[in-house]
Amino acid sequence: MDYKKVYKEWLDNPYFDEATKVELSGIEGDEKEIEERFYMDLEFGTAGLRGIIGAGTNRMNIYTVRKATQGLANYIASVGAQEKGVAIAYDSRRMSPEFADEAALCLAANGIKAYVFESLRPTPELSYAVRKLGCTAGINITASHNPPEYNGYKVYWEDGAQITPPHDKGIMDEVKKVTDYATVRTMAKEDAVKAGLYVTIGKDIDDPYIAELKSLVFRQDCIDQAGKDLKIVYTPLHGTGNIPVRRVLKELGFENVYVVPEQELPDGEFPTVSYPNPEAEEAFQLGLKLGREVDADLILATDPDADRLGVYVKDSKTGDYHSLTGNMSGCLIGDYVISQRKEKEGLPADGAFVKSIVSTNMADAIAKYYGIELVEVLTGFKFIGQKILEFETTGKGTYLFGMEESYGCLTGTYARDKDAVVASMTLCEAAAYYKTKGMTLWDAMLAMYERYGYYKDDVKSITLKGIEGLEKIQNVMETLRKDAPAQIGSYPVVSMRDYKTGVVRDTETGKESPTGLPSSNVLYYDLTDDAWVCVRPSGTEPKVKFYYGVKGASLADAGEKSEKLGKEALAMIDRML
Repeated sequence: MDYKKVYKEWLDNPYFDEATKVELSGIEGDEKEIEERFYMDLEFGTAGLRGIIGAGTNRMNIYTVRKATQGLANYIASVGAQEKGVAIAYDSRRMSPEFADEAALCLAANGIKAYVFESLRPTPELSYAVRKLGCTAGINITASHNPPEYNGYKVYWEDGAQITPPHDKGIMDEVKKVTDYATVRTMAKEDAVKAGLYVTIGKDIDDPYIAELKSLVFRQDCIDQAGKDLKIVYTPLHGTGNIPVRRVLKELGFENVYVVPEQELPDGEFPTVSYPNPEAEEAFQLGLKLGREVDADLILATDPDADRLGVYVKDSKTGDYHSLTGNMSGCLIGDYVISQRKEKEGLPADGAFVKSIVSTNMADAIAKYYGIELVEVLTGFKFIGQKILEFETTGKGTYLFGMEESYGCLTGTYARDKDAVVASMTLCEAAAYYKTKGMTLWDAMLAMYERYGYYKDDVKSITLKGIEGLEKIQNVMETLRKDAPAQIGSYPVVSMRDYKTGVVRDTETGKESPTGLPSSNVLYYDLTDDAWVCVRPSGTEPKVKFYYGVKGASLADAGEKSEKLGKEALAMIDRML
């Protein structure tokens, strides 16, 4: 249907509420805005929904949330899993509680029990709740670290991981079949509660979740010895991490935890930052200020749904604070966890370190050092969760640690998504451990570089908004696919992995072999001297992203090589736009 007709339908149909119609009347005559809101349905992708909040088919609102939930309910019914229920969590964003209730009441109207958290909770706790309650699925209302105008809707399956094949395609197909908003079921909240189809959860999940985290501590003795002296600054960036992060650190014995007051309370407007992303330097301005005031050993920031952790650590020699990328903090935590497990229990013969394909090659070096398997998966922590499930169901492989470069990792298997709460806890434990050895976390990072090599990895992105932007992103991918570069900057291409076709091609011999991973629109170039470049469209934002890594002879050398390769890769993409 023509977008103008759909716009008029929303204005005229009594199904849509008055507030929606008032908002849409306000854009009358603005053809570009009307087209953006109505030229398509907000796409239900492999992770769910994510979009700008507002009225329209291409926006996050109660109607698009209901539509997605009706599709999910239809899929659950098609596999005969209505009896097990669905867990629902939400973050601090605008409309998050409302969207959570809309999803719950749509499920209830379809005869599916909804377990809804009483207030905002982190994404990893939702993953844990799905497994703890024995649910069929989970829904989390969050747009992670996107700007404040966004919200989203993530779907999890019974294993606690975000949906993967065949469930992702099955749910997407059912959502597409829902074409008439008026056919979507819902019911009054009081009726759903009375029928036992809307159940509020909270402490009954919080307490066992925190207990699971504490059970993963290796060196309580070091926390007891050094925890009271360690100074930690923490900011939840107006999100969900405030209570669980502070609780677990307090219960373990970390006495000096300073919370950034301006960013402590939940606020969907994120007033102190333009972009609540712990990857961004801006997010740490207030944390660094407080850190210098109290002479903190480390500064932590979790994103709004508390699945990503950003870190700054103090260099005791210079007094400066160094930012750790997701690759650096992931490897620092992973190396600590694996080394402590080896010391305490010994490592299993089938132990595995799991990482995404765009994460650092330092992870490979760590796995080789400890004699464990390095397993690569596609980008998206759900594929790490899928690998854990595979290990459990086949009995082959023991998960030791998993990470992705985008500031996410998981210690333990209690959840199947990245967890910034456990990452904060484990990093603080590692800081206490190294403090008993007379080392800081920065000293430990430098020691890792000496042992494994000076790896430097980065990611850049080009944002291309709107309809034209999506077309340009696809053109970039197809151009690179059809006319593969023989050299990127000063590095010859050794091989190209096309994850869409599932083929790895050796540049010199032309020999082809399978990638061994599911199809995905990703291109990966193995370069000489242990360097690499990977290009993919973002799954959550209107961006084309390119990741790259180098190995240098020193930190300075690696930094120079990385900067040069980044500029050369960016220039290669720019030429195609």
